[in-house]
Amino acid sequence: MSLPSSLWLIGCGNMGGAMLRGWIAQGLPPSAITVVDPGAPDVPAGVRILAAPPQESAPDVIVLAVKPQLLDSVAPSIASIRPAILLSILAGVEESALAARIAAGTIVRAMPNLPVAIGKGVTALHATSTDQAVRDTAEALIRPLGQVEWIADEALFDAVTALSGCGPGFVFRFIDALASAGERLGLPREQAARLALATVEGSAAMAAGADVSPAVLADRVASPGGSTREGLNVLDRDAALNHLLEATLSASFERNRELAAAARG
Repeated sequence: MSLPSSLWLIGCGNMGGAMLRGWIAQGLPPSAITVVDPGAPDVPAGVRILAAPPQESAPDVIVLAVKPQLLDSVAPSIASIRPAILLSILAGVEESALAARIAAGTIVRAMPNLPVAIGKGVTALHATSTDQAVRDTAEALIRPLGQVEWIADEALFDAVTALSGCGPGFVFRFIDALASAGERLGLPREQAARLALATVEGSAAMAAGADVSPAVLADRVASPGGSTREGLNVLDRDAALNHLLEATLSASFERNRELAAAARG
């Protein structure tokens, strides 16, 4: 896989900044990168930063990393640049909506999640193009950030966004709720928070390295008549946890569809 020789990053917020640091750590020279962001974010030494796209030859790759609501504000400034690849991380903005606004040789959609900031993220990719060179370049840009998953059907992107894109927020809320529950049982607040965080971190690492599903692991740790089983009975009763998470992801899924409809319009 090969990194591009020139790249413009349009938008350098939390996600764009995390991607930028990952590329440089992977070996993309800072001098090959231009960040376009009127907010003048702090960028690594050697990276060119501009408030607006320069009037010069198109780069190999443009990475679009602004908020989806800003698409129509940003698109006119790069509409005719025509990079070989446009890599978009805009949630809910379909390839057809991007193609209608920005000329590019190929469009690749990406949905990274927040842990890309520490190289532990997961990013879903979709491209209509079957050109292996395009896919290799896109994957080379994403691989330093964590796991890569290619999605065959763009229609599934709203589901991917709800699950892995929004998922870290739901996990953070779960950790906080777990700690709060421990505090209500009498643990000091800070200690409960440390215990909850370490428990989730260790359990996730164990699940990632296991050769069985998390459901099997849960049953293995829950002895019949034991305390873990009693707690699991609460979560499992009437599939309470499953229904809660289905409702949670469905709400995010529907919002993604609304964003896509707005971008099409």
